[in-house]
Amino acid sequence: MQIRDLPFPDPGTPDVRSGLRFLVWLGRRQLGGQLASLVWGLLHFSSVMALPYGVGIAVQSVVERSGTGLALAGGLIALAGVGIAAGDTMLHRTAVTNWITAAARTQQLLARRTAELGSTLTRRVAAGEVVAVSTGDVEKIGWFVEAVSRFLAAALTIVLVCVALLFYQPALGVLVAVGVPVMALGVLPLLPRATRLADVQREKAGRATELASDTVAGLRVLRGIGGEELFLDRYRRASQEVRRAAVRSARMWSLITALQVLLPGLLLIAVVWYGIGLVGDGRIDVGELVTVYSAVMLLTYPLRHFEEIAMAYSFSRPSARRAARVLSLERTTGGVAEPGGPALGGDLHDPATGLLAPAGQLTAVVCGDPDAAGRLAERLGGHPPEPEGLPSVLLGGVALDDLPLEAARTAVLVQDKDPVLLSGTLAELLDVPASGAVPAEAALTAAECDDVLDALAQASLDEDPATAPITERGRSLSGGQRQRLALARSLVADPEVLVLDEPTSAVDSHTEARIGNGVRTLREGRTTVVFTSSPLLLDRADRVVLVHEGAVEAVGVHRELLRDEPRYRAVVTRDPADAEAPPDGYVAPEGSDGGPGPAQASRTAVVGTGVGTGIDIDIDIEETA
Repeated sequence: MQIRDLPFPDPGTPDVRSGLRFLVWLGRRQLGGQLASLVWGLLHFSSVMALPYGVGIAVQSVVERSGTGLALAGGLIALAGVGIAAGDTMLHRTAVTNWITAAARTQQLLARRTAELGSTLTRRVAAGEVVAVSTGDVEKIGWFVEAVSRFLAAALTIVLVCVALLFYQPALGVLVAVGVPVMALGVLPLLPRATRLADVQREKAGRATELASDTVAGLRVLRGIGGEELFLDRYRRASQEVRRAAVRSARMWSLITALQVLLPGLLLIAVVWYGIGLVGDGRIDVGELVTVYSAVMLLTYPLRHFEEIAMAYSFSRPSARRAARVLSLERTTGGVAEPGGPALGGDLHDPATGLLAPAGQLTAVVCGDPDAAGRLAERLGGHPPEPEGLPSVLLGGVALDDLPLEAARTAVLVQDKDPVLLSGTLAELLDVPASGAVPAEAALTAAECDDVLDALAQASLDEDPATAPITERGRSLSGGQRQRLALARSLVADPEVLVLDEPTSAVDSHTEARIGNGVRTLREGRTTVVFTSSPLLLDRADRVVLVHEGAVEAVGVHRELLRDEPRYRAVVTRDPADAEAPPDGYVAPEGSDGGPGPAQASRTAVVGTGVGTGIDIDIDIEETA
């Protein structure tokens, strides 16, 4: 596998039973690259360890005044230099390839799992942890996978050098053969503690990342209530905990590094002291002593890879464990796609709540709890039920949970409260899988995006809004503009069933009324479900359903429910006093769209939820028509 061949056509099915098993699976998936790295590593390290032999021959040739021996030594050193250059170049190339391919495979797996789970992912795993896994953890996993082959090459080289020294100079070779394992394994007792400290550091860093991510996600809410300093202090404390944990971990690793320098130094002293005695006794030549001394000195180079593999494993193990946890999450149901299968259609029915959305009609759903409304909207889209065990939503009598994921997503499209706009141009934003029956212009008109197009045209170089850039998550636009563009994108897709969760919570009442008319007209003959408590949208629905405490409590049209259902009236008017039954003969005021009079019309905009902050905030915005 070459880097130019990325991304993988199929990243495979990972072994996610544990972090270690996931790392082993990644290594086995690129055995060819690991073998290439091992071969080039052996060439590189062997060439490095051949230098002492050439230097020893050169020194002995000078002592013996042998020109032939000196020429032989020069040729051997030159050959070793070529081997070092070629081996190091190709080792680096193959090692980087292994690292990038392992990281890319992990990222593809994470992206695939994220797409399959959808919004369910952040309910099972904190958003900050998902960010940590997709960024820093991927790099550490790739580091360990590529370091394995270099470590094996270094270990095999050390064994070969020790065996060669035993044959070359047995007296000193025995000392080296005994000392090298002590050098390699001398730090082994410190590794468990170093690994634990690294795990603590990774855990605290992950928590800090989660806190930062969640705080940024709820930044507007925090600014609205003046809570920025509170959460800044929380992040500051979390950051200091990460710093202290990193310092403790660094101290242990610095001790390990110091031992990796001390132990080879002691072995060198022993070799020189013992070798000088052997030279004095005439048992070995000076060149042989120089050869052994140089070999021991250069052995510190491959020995460093023992420390590196220990560090790579200790840092990648918690990363692999987190990645395996995310990848182990499953969409609890889903069948196998059948090519050419019949198109889905019919009534949308949720047996758990009793909600029924007749085919081809605009159904509005009123829930007093915005979170419950969001969960119900996701259920209607065929997402895994929360809690598990609830019966599947039916579309035309077919269980969505039994459908292939692609078929379920094509049939039912859910737009949640906070739709995401990806960076790119307006044309790219609206370039989504669609039936082709709804042109982009019609969708933009229905979503009342004229002012958005004017703003984008001013930002475009050629005054064409289609080519205007949209920043990540649409941050260059206002909340209402983002919401309307997201609605236009959903209308362009033209699914059989469109589920909208509070699609107009960030727009003014006049725009909201026009959007209600536009959506009703554009989606005529298609099934549309709107979760809202706005009288302006409710009055335009063919059917209104009140859901209370997980069950349908009332069904009708807006004006009837407003007159006859106290709980419905309390939710729509935002006044608990309206839960009391109206007096006999009550008639909804004229011109009020069936709701409160224009001067008293109010809507509740769920400004945001501070995920991970423990604070849910609803802000009532009074609007005067």
